[in-house]
Amino acid sequence: MVVFLVAVPLSLGIALASGAPVVAGLIAAVIGGVVAGALGGSALQVSGPAAGLTVIMAETISTFGWAVTCAITAAAGLVQILFGLSRIARAALAISPAIVHGMLAGIGVTIVLGQLHVILGGKAQSSAVENIAELPGQIVAHHDAAALIGLLTIAILLLWPRLPKAVRRVPGPLAAIAVATVVSVTAGLTLPRVELPGDLLNIRFAPQLPSTGWGAFALAVFTIALIASVESLLSAVAVDQLHTGPRTNLDRELIGQGAANMVSGALGGLPVTGVIVRSSTNVAAGAKTRASAILHGVWVLLFVVALAGLIENIPLAALAGLLVHVGAKLVNPAYMREVLAHGDLPVYLLTLAGVVVFDLLTGVLAGILLAIVQMLRRTMWSGVHAEREGDGWRVVVEGVLTFLSVPRLSKVLATVPAGSAVRLELIVDYLDHAAFESLTKWQHAHELAGGTVEVDEIGHPWVAEGKAGRPTRSRAAARAMPRWLAPWSAWQAVDAGIPTQQTHRGATEFQRRAAPLLRDTLSGLADEQRPRTLFITCGDSRVVPNLITTSGPGDLFTIRNIGNLVPSKQADPSMNASIEYAVGILGVSEIVVCGHSSCGAMAALADGPPAGPIEDWLRHAEPTAQRGGEPTLDGAKPERANDRLALRNVLQQLDHLREYPKVAAAEAAGELRLTGMYFDVGAAQVHLYDADARTFVAAGVSLGATE
Repeated sequence: MVVFLVAVPLSLGIALASGAPVVAGLIAAVIGGVVAGALGGSALQVSGPAAGLTVIMAETISTFGWAVTCAITAAAGLVQILFGLSRIARAALAISPAIVHGMLAGIGVTIVLGQLHVILGGKAQSSAVENIAELPGQIVAHHDAAALIGLLTIAILLLWPRLPKAVRRVPGPLAAIAVATVVSVTAGLTLPRVELPGDLLNIRFAPQLPSTGWGAFALAVFTIALIASVESLLSAVAVDQLHTGPRTNLDRELIGQGAANMVSGALGGLPVTGVIVRSSTNVAAGAKTRASAILHGVWVLLFVVALAGLIENIPLAALAGLLVHVGAKLVNPAYMREVLAHGDLPVYLLTLAGVVVFDLLTGVLAGILLAIVQMLRRTMWSGVHAEREGDGWRVVVEGVLTFLSVPRLSKVLATVPAGSAVRLELIVDYLDHAAFESLTKWQHAHELAGGTVEVDEIGHPWVAEGKAGRPTRSRAAARAMPRWLAPWSAWQAVDAGIPTQQTHRGATEFQRRAAPLLRDTLSGLADEQRPRTLFITCGDSRVVPNLITTSGPGDLFTIRNIGNLVPSKQADPSMNASIEYAVGILGVSEIVVCGHSSCGAMAALADGPPAGPIEDWLRHAEPTAQRGGEPTLDGAKPERANDRLALRNVLQQLDHLREYPKVAAAEAAGELRLTGMYFDVGAAQVHLYDADARTFVAAGVSLGATE
């Protein structure tokens, strides 16, 4: 009922602005509700005549006449059905939102310019430019009752959102038209009013094909089909964001919209689209199923048939006031700020100006062309810059590097002095043949001149693959692991003879890429640490605690030693101090003991360690060797004896931890949890000990009582 009350005045006003018979707007409202509501892919979207098509419909009616326009509407519906059956609905969403909103803003400006003349007692001209030219004279001319009614309608619409909620249950458009109509009737004002056929059920607007001008006819069909489709799809996507119910099937929505337009055109109605104003009203009023959209069309039909005389009392100036308000709302200043932030304001403004000055199709095509030019410009101006780095130069290339970027790339590379040492960092998503040739030729020339070029590819090795005769053709190239997760051997040309060089380059890489991302986090940790976990693990280089626990700075207080041992009876002062500090001062809530596969300490323990410090240290592991029982890994014993020993060792160290008074007291108070962990290096799989099942279970599997 709420949507029906909003739809009636809007449908009349849109028909008026389009230059169509007023009843055509009501026919479109009925068909949009019943046919599109029943067949469309969106359960809560409401369809009907849309303000977004008023300009092009006015041009079409002026060019072809009303009967042929009905045929164009029906043919556009057939094209929409073909769009839906072709499953290309999502392709329409590729049109930039700046173009769509610029188009709507242009339509809004055009509507306002035309309907202001009606409010001021005149007549809308054939184009927005003519409306602008004649508006000053219209403003200073003598104004009659039409101006009073039009301004009264606008005032009510502006005031309505500020009224109490109980009053606002009546839709603003309905209230404004009703008040304006009552005032005009009771005051006895002589005004142009809505005219309806004597017998509304006897529609005589049969569509008619043109005798000539088939090319223009086909262009009009395609234009209306495309614009109606885009507007309906964007509206459906917007409506999906307003509720939590089923999402829209976009292809089915196009089929439903096409069917509605075929029926509407055949019966003499305006084109139908999904309309965000009515759809958002539908959701806000509590709609749950498509029944609300269907029934709103039924109520429009019953109201028009039963109360046609009442509709004929509505002044055209009141509908013009409603349209001025609707048109002004299509120009959304908030969205202009948004497109400005994204750098798309020129596209928005060009589309708007094109729609106002020329026509809707010209404005949209101009916007699409400018959007393509901007895209090409952004591609050409890839992130390419050169800077000094010590005694050499650093050249950074980021983004998509194609033939369009070669002029910019060549200009930057030309600034690098001949004979200098250059580090060329490539952080590119795609590298085409022209860009590859430009880079490699420059590198060759620079090296021939006595310089050096070190190519550092961060991500996929586009240049390296090209030089190897295996150029990558697709942007869907394999993505490299981030360098802060990858070993040096995966991204550095490792020189075993200069081990410190790897550390130096790793530190440089951190400073360039990771440090800017971590600076805010580390600044908050500069004065104190509050780790939640004490992590005790082996010194093995393959075990990286923060990697296997997906943690970062400030999360883990880590103790590493050979064999992840906790000497029994507090035999090691260093371990005693570390545990005392973690539990007693830092107040960690968890202690993890992490063993791993292929542990060298466990192998030495089983085979007999070499004499010296290692043998002295591994005496703390003798309780592990003597421990009975065989914990399992996912319910099975590991094949290698050393890995079985590593599992026992984790449990033994947990027992040793409980010999520490602070650990025992915190665990008894429920303030501390002890966790056994095992890392299978070869499988890259973390396991956690399940005390109930007496097995180490792969992380991610539901656990019982973890010890």
